[in-house]
Order: sequence, then structure tokens, then C-alpha cells
Amino acid sequence: MRKIWVLGILVLLGGCKSMGSASVSGPEAFSNYQENLTGSLPEYPDFQVSTQEAKSVAPSTSVQSVDSSLDEVQKRLTEKNKSEPYFNGYTVLVYSGIDRNQAFRTRDEIASYFPEISPEMQYQEPRYLVKIGRFAYKFEAQKSFSRIKTMFPTARIVQDRFQRKEYVAPQLNPNAQGQN
Repeated sequence: MRKIWVLGILVLLGGCKSMGSASVSGPEAFSNYQENLTGSLPEYPDFQVSTQEAKSVAPSTSVQSVDSSLDEVQKRLTEKNKSEPYFNGYTVLVYSGIDRNQAFRTRDEIASYFPEISPEMQYQEPRYLVKIGRFAYKFEAQKSFSRIKTMFPTARIVQDRFQRKEYVAPQLNPNAQGQN
């Protein structure tokens, strides 16, 4: 039994010694390493040559033809907008409630504190609204809102729908058939 133990230890020591001598560690292990990646790298065209080719090609349309097209589109949009009775925008809502007297007081306070601003009062059953301004964009309403907010902390910017000033309602022919 003792011989088996001695033989096992010798085999174990011999195995460890042979593994240790086969492995090389440190920088010497990678000193001769080389790898060629040229086959897998993408190829890009020469930048200067491609820009010169792009400059040599003449544009097929002129700037004037684009300008005339844009003018035409702009005229059509202008005519369409004139035929639309309303546009969407923003206003500053200062008061919204069912108390009629409070709505009138709020309108009068705005007129006294800010004489350059003309408040507008509306009645939408069952509530009264006191609004300031008609703005196409929200950031335009921000200036009035910041001034009003100091005196009226409940004020807020809301979306609204306004009638165009330049809109002309179509005239109805009183003799035409089919009209009520």
C-alpha cells in the first residue's frame, strides 16, 4: 500500500513539473504574434476625388424654377387660408368660472393694472371666460402670460380657435333655389 502511495505522489509531481515547463508566460509569449486583417477591412473611396466629381456634375434645375414653384405654393396656401373662417392658436385664460360678477371684476382689474392689454370676456354656458390676446404660437403668448401671472396666479395659456379678420363670408343669392 505504501508503494501505491509513493507511486501516486511521484506521478502527481511529474505531471505538475511537465505542465509548468510547457507554458511560457509574460511578454515573451506574444513577441512573435502577427495577425493580418487587411482582407476583412472595408475599402473607402478617395474623398477628394468624389467631391471633385460631384462639383463637375451640373444641377439639372435652376434656382429660379424652384423659386417660382415656391411662390405658386405660397399663393395657393394664402388663398386657402382666406377661405378658412377660423385658425387655431393660443390665448391667456385669466378667469374661468360661473360667477358673472367675478368675471366682470377680473376684466376690470386687468384693464386697470394693464391699460395696454384689452381683455375679452366670453360666455360659454354655464361659465364665463376672461381671455387676453390672440396668438398663433404658444411662445408668443408667453410674454403676456408672464406679465399677468404676477397679479393673477391662476392664469394659464390655453389653445383656442379664432375667426380671421380678413375672412369674408360668401354672399348668398336670395333668388337661388335650394337655399334656406
